Amino acid sequence: MTADATTKPTVDKTAIRNAATVIVLRDRETRPRILMGQRGAKAAFMPNKFVFPGGAVDAADSNVPLATPLPPVCADRLTEEAAPGMARALAVAAIRELWEETGQILGAPAPWPGAIPDDWLKFAGTRHRPSAEALQFVFRAITPPGRPRRFDARFFLLDAEALQSDPDDFRPAQEELSHLQWIPLDEVRHFDLPFITEVVLAEVAARAHDMTPPESVPFFRNNDEESLFLRLRGHPMVD
Repeated sequence: MTADATTKPTVDKTAIRNAATVIVLRDRETRPRILMGQRGAKAAFMPNKFVFPGGAVDAADSNVPLATPLPPVCADRLTEEAAPGMARALAVAAIRELWEETGQILGAPAPWPGAIPDDWLKFAGTRHRPSAEALQFVFRAITPPGRPRRFDARFFLLDAEALQSDPDDFRPAQEELSHLQWIPLDEVRHFDLPFITEVVLAEVAARAHDMTPPESVPFFRNNDEESLFLRLRGHPMVD
């Protein structure tokens, strides 16, 4: 959405924002390829880098009605060290960002109950509601301190066969990413990638032929005191 200078909300650039990223994988049984695009040269976060589609969770994401929920094992892993209800909001954000940045539809043919949020009008115009059952939660990482933007990003793996759109048609995309393309996994390291993307790619390569959600999820946690590489096993944080 576009807002003028008088209505655009103020963003705390030092805050860690929840975010969702989608790794769309096709041709799993032959030569796996992933969907990536290039960020702009003037982007404040990771300029010029090739990235997966994704972005920050919006306040309204938790209220968007999913046609189908996340797999229970993934929803369970997402509860660990997270605010209540965050799993649903992250799934919605993943589907929204995939649509906005690539024009790809992850949804199910279904009517929308009630009013449709402005950000979802074009998506709803395809006669789909967002569907999360094909998303696999496979990685989590917090941006290290000292960066111009910091995100607590959850990475979801998605088989392209679950898309309700032509995987080669990017015309509905909002041009946030350029050079959208399917890159073979065995060639992707020739591109200009963020460090964390290279780490996540190792996990994707290991799961390229596995259709089941993982029982535990790697978590690269960075804070002002230390960096830890943990695994999420679905034990919610207790206050």
